Amino acid sequence: MNAPEHMLPLNPNLMDTLVKGGEEGWIPNDAEGLAFMKVLFVGEETGQWAVLFRWKKGFVAGPHKHLSGAHTYVIRGKLEIRDGVLEAGDYLYERNGMIHEATRALEDTDYLFVCEGPMVFYAEDGVTGYFGWEEVSRMRAGFEASSAP
Repeated sequence: MNAPEHMLPLNPNLMDTLVKGGEEGWIPNDAEGLAFMKVLFVGEETGQWAVLFRWKKGFVAGPHKHLSGAHTYVIRGKLEIRDGVLEAGDYLYERNGMIHEATRALEDTDYLFVCEGPMVFYAEDGVTGYFGWEEVSRMRAGFEASSAP
């Protein structure tokens, strides 16, 4: 059955986003080969982005501040975050403004991360990095270009 005319989208280019499972599409996310991400969604109009992170045991994400809310769901492994440990099946909502000294993979860990905006990384002497939807998009485009036949 076709949708009634008045329900059709105004933008005929609208389509679902589907990312297939499996081992393809994991983008290296550090120089040591301990961190990878698979991009699931980038919302250019909202700044939201969703990725799967795959961190090998021992990977440490540096100190950072969330400039928006973020959702974390651990699929497998363990993450040390602030003063606690997240394990497989744990969900965490981090509010806008949350600060982390460091986040560590205590085991090989896969987790879903849905962020409503950017994060800023810092050290004692100031800002060391910025990570948001634009950086995710650039990383995905670079990876796809380097993986093309």
